[in-house]
Amino acid sequence: MARVSGHKAKAVGARSQLGRKFGEKTGVELAKLGLETFEDLLRHYPRRYVERGAYTPLNAGAPGESVTYIAEVVQLSTRYARNRSLQIISVTISDGTSTLPLTFFARQAYLASYLERQLKVGTVAMFAGTLKEGLNGQRELTHPEVEPLDSWDDEETARREAARPVPIYGATIKFQSWKVRDAVRTLLDPMTEADVLDPVPATIVADRALVSEFQALRGIHMPEDLADVRRARERLRYDEAFLLQTALARRRADLAAFEARPRPAVADGLVDAFDAQLPYTLTGGQVAVADEISRDLDAGTPMQRLLQGEVGSGKTVVALRAMLQVVDAGGQAALLAPTEVLAQQHLRTITTLLGPLGEAGMLGGATNGTRVTLLTGSLGAAARKKALLQAASGEAGIVVGTHALLGDQVQFADLGLVVVDEQHRFGVEQRDALRAKGQVMPHQLFMTATPIPRSVAMTFFGDVEVSTLREVPAGRSPIATHVVHAGNARWMERVWSKVAEEVDGGGRAYVVAPRISSSQEEEGAEVFDLFAPEGERKRPPAAPDLVDGGPGETANVEDAAAWLRRFSGLDAESIGIMHGRLGTEEKDAAMAAFASGEVPVLVSTTVIEVGVDVPEATMMVVLDADRFGLSQLHQLRGRVGRGSKPGTCLVVSWADEGSASHERLTILADTLDGFRLAEADLEQRREGDILGAAQSGRASSLRLLRVIADAAIIERARTDARALISEDPNLVHHPELLTAITQLVDPDHEEFLDRV
Repeated sequence: MARVSGHKAKAVGARSQLGRKFGEKTGVELAKLGLETFEDLLRHYPRRYVERGAYTPLNAGAPGESVTYIAEVVQLSTRYARNRSLQIISVTISDGTSTLPLTFFARQAYLASYLERQLKVGTVAMFAGTLKEGLNGQRELTHPEVEPLDSWDDEETARREAARPVPIYGATIKFQSWKVRDAVRTLLDPMTEADVLDPVPATIVADRALVSEFQALRGIHMPEDLADVRRARERLRYDEAFLLQTALARRRADLAAFEARPRPAVADGLVDAFDAQLPYTLTGGQVAVADEISRDLDAGTPMQRLLQGEVGSGKTVVALRAMLQVVDAGGQAALLAPTEVLAQQHLRTITTLLGPLGEAGMLGGATNGTRVTLLTGSLGAAARKKALLQAASGEAGIVVGTHALLGDQVQFADLGLVVVDEQHRFGVEQRDALRAKGQVMPHQLFMTATPIPRSVAMTFFGDVEVSTLREVPAGRSPIATHVVHAGNARWMERVWSKVAEEVDGGGRAYVVAPRISSSQEEEGAEVFDLFAPEGERKRPPAAPDLVDGGPGETANVEDAAAWLRRFSGLDAESIGIMHGRLGTEEKDAAMAAFASGEVPVLVSTTVIEVGVDVPEATMMVVLDADRFGLSQLHQLRGRVGRGSKPGTCLVVSWADEGSASHERLTILADTLDGFRLAEADLEQRREGDILGAAQSGRASSLRLLRVIADAAIIERARTDARALISEDPNLVHHPELLTAITQLVDPDHEEFLDRV
């Protein structure tokens, strides 16, 4: 963001810049909001605005009207409601000629105490809200907004303020929104254009018809009307998009400065031989993406490309063609997978697809073929030594492995391409360790099965090219998705009988739960058992924090597995579990037992979201499905129907028909388009969740930018940023922008920016 002149490094609480400005107590309270510096406070944007309307005489206004009164508190009383869980604070205000009753409700004692202090008799304040008709037909205000005034002398100021939209800030009980507003104004009032360093070049501001940074800050915090707010938000959203896109464009330019060894396609080489023996025809999307990658590999700068596509869209075939092109050109390719089971699956898939082409030097192997080797942590000493020699000598053109590929002992003869599967599971240092094993920087291809809308791809992956596979190859089995209400006993009995039927028919079934086990707080409590037959269920009291007020505790793996072993009629030995608390070897063993059919039912958390292909898996049951995002549910659903038999996904939820949660699940059932689901998912989530701790390890850098809704802004910012970096790669002529980017890209954010 733009920096305010005089911005200093952060301190803590009273010793912070804000603590020195406003005093020790205020500094401590602002620090609780994460605000330490002037810049922090000015970037603490209002959450919303209240239009109070014109100042209204106390005797004016009818029920249903929004009013703003200036009056004095003349009476206050507090009493408990009948159940004594609620305190009712009754207040009477007067302007000297008329009176009006106000009512406040407080479930917590500290809130009641706060209201009593704020509204003590003699307090003069502005009261804004919507008039209602009380039980006796008298007009009243319930829970109005209150802003205390120092004295009746503030009336003229209050009249002016009443015409402005009132910004509402994130605040604390001890430091309310209006106090935050006063602190912001204390900073902004004496400031001029010269006091705010604008990170966006003036030519871009003019070309995009944006207000200045200073005008945007005043418009967001001290608007005269909502038009000011709209102009300010447009500018500040552009700022966020532009800074991020400029940082990504710089990384892109830095990577392009490295030399890479071109790996051109070779006529009548391995790629052509591979295409000729494929038992099916590539989709149009696969051909187009393969051509893009082929051109990148032929360039003298390192390829940085993200390959995304639906589960089963054929990413592995496209990636294998790229690896073969590099082998044709005399180089080697390494495929990095997050788990041993997944690495072994890739090995099986690649060797099956290649056939004799992957058995060079072996009996029956093609003379123009190559070798594929596996390197994982569980290999014995002899097998590991053999794999290391094949990689170092160049005998193995393709090396598939896990984190074991990153070890110091692992060397390559000529590493030309690094393929990273499910790249988000690897840190920056891990990917750099593999990339550093090339004589020159190798080309890089990153794969993900998580559908990413274009606007998100521009935001997350602005420094790489993105290729998308939308088509699913012909012959892929369909997946039917049904929403099941957990409270319908007959439907739930059918769910479990369907699981048993799939197992009896030689299939496999996943049962997914949001949690691993019951928490300590739940132990000994009366728990609603959504697995139990009719008559055996117990309903606990409704909990206010449950989604949609559902009657059951959150489903968990251990209880679900225990119930299935006891009541489902399935052999207890046929039901396995898998979750994140298990060690790597335990998880791999559980997955292997499921894949082999030894354990045909796997009760798991979402660790199976992206994992091994089990063609026999035909059934997916997701318990408390409303606890998951749409994209996550889509990934889970993609685990079934990967063989010759169609798949069935049953999403079980307590959400009632018509609720927001039920509507989300209905969207899932209505489409198999992961990109549509990803957009719907993001539209319903906070943007901070998208670029927040889950992705970058720290608070979000995006405060106003909405990744889906503001796609056009992101596109414009991307165009402007790339043009600017092409002219001034080191930002020598744009020091304010360089400073702002340096603040944005701290060590935590570097991982976010370099996650690919």
